[in-house]
Amino acid sequence: MQTHNLTVMTEFILMGITDRPELQAPLFGLFLIIYLITLIGNLGMIVLTMVDSRLQTPMYIFLRHLATVDLGYSTSVGPKMLRNFIVDQNTIPFYFCATQMCFFDMFIIVAEFFILSAMSYDRYVAICKPLLYTVIMSQRVCWTLVTIPYLYGIFVSLLLTIKIFTVSFCGPNVIRHFYCDGLPLLSLACLNTHEIEVIILILSAFNLLSSVLVVIVSYVFILAAILRMNSAEGKSKVFSTCGSHLTVVAVFYGTLIFMYLQPMSIHSFDTDKVTSIFYSQVIPMLNPLIYSLRNKDVKDSLKKTVEKLCNIVW
Repeated sequence: MQTHNLTVMTEFILMGITDRPELQAPLFGLFLIIYLITLIGNLGMIVLTMVDSRLQTPMYIFLRHLATVDLGYSTSVGPKMLRNFIVDQNTIPFYFCATQMCFFDMFIIVAEFFILSAMSYDRYVAICKPLLYTVIMSQRVCWTLVTIPYLYGIFVSLLLTIKIFTVSFCGPNVIRHFYCDGLPLLSLACLNTHEIEVIILILSAFNLLSSVLVVIVSYVFILAAILRMNSAEGKSKVFSTCGSHLTVVAVFYGTLIFMYLQPMSIHSFDTDKVTSIFYSQVIPMLNPLIYSLRNKDVKDSLKKTVEKLCNIVW
């Protein structure tokens, strides 16, 4: 019988983004700026959509939860990543690693997928069925479309976390990543992890394809509605309404499809790190900027809020 030298892991070592000492300080400064912009932008979006009575429509309810999710998964990785730039050894306790993975998966792998899908469905109803919009997109429907992704996200993240962190780890405890992620962790396992890898692949494919399908179908109907319009002003308004969402969808889904649906034979942890930096830190920073810069209601609300604050201060 084959035996293994099993080691009870109490902590892991994160390899980090780079092992070059001269890059640690510049990267710390860069990612600190990115995280602060992410924090301010998403918190600002959440506050604006809560306090402004004009931003209480379904679209802005979804936008508020998109900002919440962006803030959630960037925070689950960002502060620890920043700390790792200024310490000698990037250690992370076993249970903290499990917690980080659980929260990260809950926010990004499932919740954001289906909130973006709900937003595309909302745009379809608004453009293709404007007279029935308030009936179809009622408060009850909106909160259902928001609550289900969170519940599903909790279920999937707990399933994956329990599956991965109940396997036996042996040998080196160095994770070839800058945060705790499933595939790098499985590479440290002693036993055959084929079953868990299949579960990850199936769930990743389901989450990606089902949510992308909703987006594609919604925009096919929207495009058909645009082609039937005679008014250039009406077409311009529709493009303006959907442009921000389409930009976010293209960047987010494109990045994750590239990472999670690669064949295992060509899977590279170095490539994963670059891709992960983009979707875990850069995209959460860009989303509030894209929606605020391209959305007249948000810009007007931000302007009025700033004016009120200035009047209070002065």
